[in-house]
Amino acid sequence: MAFKHSYFYSVFWPRLRLNPLALAGGAVVMTLFLVSLLAPFISPYDPSSINAWKVLSPPSLQHWFGTDELGRDVLSRVLFGARISLKVGFVAVGIAVSIGTIVGLVSGYYSGLVDASLMRLVDIMLCFPAFFLILAVITFLEPSIWYIMMVIGLTGWMGVARLVRAETLSIREMDYILAARCIGCSSSRIIFRHIFPNAVSPVLVSATLGIAGAILTESALSFLGIGVQPPTPSWGNILTSGKDYIEFAWWLSFFPGMAILVTVLSYNLLGEGIRDALDPRVKR
Repeated sequence: MAFKHSYFYSVFWPRLRLNPLALAGGAVVMTLFLVSLLAPFISPYDPSSINAWKVLSPPSLQHWFGTDELGRDVLSRVLFGARISLKVGFVAVGIAVSIGTIVGLVSGYYSGLVDASLMRLVDIMLCFPAFFLILAVITFLEPSIWYIMMVIGLTGWMGVARLVRAETLSIREMDYILAARCIGCSSSRIIFRHIFPNAVSPVLVSATLGIAGAILTESALSFLGIGVQPPTPSWGNILTSGKDYIEFAWWLSFFPGMAILVTVLSYNLLGEGIRDALDPRVKR
């Protein structure tokens, strides 16, 4: 039973558009995505351009978000930082969702020893605090945006695995799955052709919320100095430079902090809205 595209127009979208917070979150997410793509064209200055005459200049008509300790335009660095943060979010969540979905499908479909073994692996992974596990791994690796994305993805798949497993356990008992077995469909065809399309709803919600978490984690790592390394701008390392001047250069911390807040809040609102729109138990 394939996922019907008409479901989007007949059920999902009418329910989603009744949620103004989700629509607002989606609008901000789309705006940030466009800003990250167009950053080289809409950025007023080169984010790495140093100007000794404009060191720690407050917000003005020339520099809307002020300048930093090297005279670099903060608005330009925030715009380019959006590219890094969103790249980390999408790639890290892509890795986590891919692993979690496969583990959940296999675990839920085969059950028995396979299910027990995979779920014990999930339990072991959940025993370790994710952020401290990421810190430990990053410490032994050369700071790199690619390592950050891989480590965040490899430590964030467990929740997706549990969600997909729960959906798979329910779906595999339905009549159309039994009919597929009776006509000789292979296990791989049943899993990916019949079960996966109908278990995709929680994956979509988890991915949306996971992007916000990945962006927040990357910002925290960059703030601690083990994430994206200067001169490449990211919201976290802009905050790092701002903490030393926060008493008289508030704009260095305020604007990247607001960018993180608005982005994470928007993804959470959109994720909550998608979850409510996909849940038939929620009445509108």
